Amino acid sequence: MFRYLAVVISVFWVTFLIPAPTAPQRRYDDNTPLTQRKPMIRILNLGDSYTIGEGVPPAARWPNRLVAQLQDKNLTLADPEIIAQTGWTTRDLLNAVEAAELTPPYDIVTLLIGVNNQYQGRSLEEYQEEFEQLLKKALVLSGMREHRTFVISIPDWTVTPYAHKLERTGETEQLNAFNKVNARLAYQYNVQYISVTEISRKAKTHPVQLLAEDLLHPSEYMYRLWLEEIHTKVRRSLTRPDLFEEHI
Repeated sequence: MFRYLAVVISVFWVTFLIPAPTAPQRRYDDNTPLTQRKPMIRILNLGDSYTIGEGVPPAARWPNRLVAQLQDKNLTLADPEIIAQTGWTTRDLLNAVEAAELTPPYDIVTLLIGVNNQYQGRSLEEYQEEFEQLLKKALVLSGMREHRTFVISIPDWTVTPYAHKLERTGETEQLNAFNKVNARLAYQYNVQYISVTEISRKAKTHPVQLLAEDLLHPSEYMYRLWLEEIHTKVRRSLTRPDLFEEHI
């Protein structure tokens, strides 16, 4: 009798109290018919003022414009997820990523960080250590897919009218050193690298056109120039066969 009762209780526990494993959630475009739905492509952007688009409307930020340009009959994208804030250093971004409730894997992860490390006079060694930690996290968030993980170089703020007013010396050389670190780590981890630094230096001769009202951060037009570099590489990465194999 007691053995029979124990069996009944065990079956009840397994059947009703232990939840069955669920399949990973797939995100779809809710505006299309069920028979035509494709999984939504998700992009995660990690950075600072250059990623959050300080000085321009949200729609003019390069992550938002990238999604808008990628949308077509073959690619359906969700709104970009952005973890970025003006003034952030690598340590700030590390803390924010650790605190965020993220849902990897993302189809694309971008990382652009370091200008505030350089501006605040933080050491190159600290930047290298923390940037490498961020890059490792970015790889995990992309599902360990190197071709879907992008490092973007630090723009050159030292050519701006704002920088000239500070009358600080050696800033350009320091910035170049920081970019050498992020480029070397990108190549070491075999991820994609996109340089926007030379484009940003055009602001030296065209500040009104290429800078926001603060004459420090990029204008909407500058971000469009960046996208000519970013869009091509991201689209090529997304249209590789493994994207469609992953979502079958």
